[in-house]
Amino acid sequence: MRIKQLAFRNSVWNPISETPAFAASQAQLVLAFGERKCLEDLQPYDYLRELFPAAEIVINSTSGEIYQNSVHEGTIIVTAIEFDKTLVKTTKIDIENHFQSAESGKKIAQNLLADDLTAIFVISDGGRVNGSELIAALNEYTGDKILISGGLAGDEARFEKTLVGLNENPKEGKIVGIGFYGTQLTVGHGTMGGWDVFGPEREVTDSEYNVLYKIGEKKALDLYKEYLGKYADELPGAALLFPLSMRATADAKPIVRTILSIDETNRSMTFAGELPKGALVRFMKANFDRLIDASASAAQNSMSLFDSPPELAILVSCVGRKLVLGSRTEEEVEAAREIFGEQPVMTGFYSYGEISPLNPNARCELHNQTMTITTFSEK
Repeated sequence: MRIKQLAFRNSVWNPISETPAFAASQAQLVLAFGERKCLEDLQPYDYLRELFPAAEIVINSTSGEIYQNSVHEGTIIVTAIEFDKTLVKTTKIDIENHFQSAESGKKIAQNLLADDLTAIFVISDGGRVNGSELIAALNEYTGDKILISGGLAGDEARFEKTLVGLNENPKEGKIVGIGFYGTQLTVGHGTMGGWDVFGPEREVTDSEYNVLYKIGEKKALDLYKEYLGKYADELPGAALLFPLSMRATADAKPIVRTILSIDETNRSMTFAGELPKGALVRFMKANFDRLIDASASAAQNSMSLFDSPPELAILVSCVGRKLVLGSRTEEEVEAAREIFGEQPVMTGFYSYGEISPLNPNARCELHNQTMTITTFSEK
């Protein structure tokens, strides 16, 4: 595997790094993560196609770009990959609303499935998609036998629109699946949150997709404000500091759900992911040191299948973590680098949702407020 990275920053394209013997004409996959308005203004596809004529080019908007062990804004980071022994196939699905999410997951699986399929990396529109339904369908139609990871495109903290493109400039309402084929590719994964839970676990009694109306016998927002105490006056901004831990069923592992907005009239809350009726939820609070330590744990878990450091690491972290950590955001990227050492090329972005199994034996899930890492090496 050989890799070249370049970045568009301060209105100029600059090289970052390049593996010896990398041949741009032979690159099979290009990942371009960029700030949404920068992508709209620059329209970078034609430039990237000229550089990498044979590659599948995937472009998406972000809530922050990760490269050179740090976090950037208003840039585009490009990672071009030339595999030695691995084939790459891509598929693109158009989606108009979240009701089409399950069907989209089914189509991606059907388009990519093959006997030698090793892993699927998904980059999805972050505004129109029910990520939970998308991933559930992917799990079902791959028989829970294929590693699935990835993330939902972001739009800084604007939540206006997200863009994804495959072999074209990115647009709204697109989902891209990238399939990796062959026996010589090792793919690892790790995801970790680092949030502290508090209070009793309670049942969701009224919800619709990602809108939560009631927990137990109480209106969701009323109960939430009770637990926030003095922080309730700082809503909706304070919601990022207090996400929910959710178990879809009593025997499921908990995953995190980020609060996007509150509705004072209906006393409801809207989340970046589905909260089904009957789910069990607990309140959570931020612990900065544990959030950063969680990034190191995710990196460590992503290397469980490797005898030596991976060649490539793709980091997908939540915009909520970036907003909570503030000036300490880069520390979670640095924590991952300390675990990896200097060998792997690192890239990634801040997202509206992270896609990964919680552990090696679990099904893939949509997560919020986690650092999710996918690692790659060829034997």
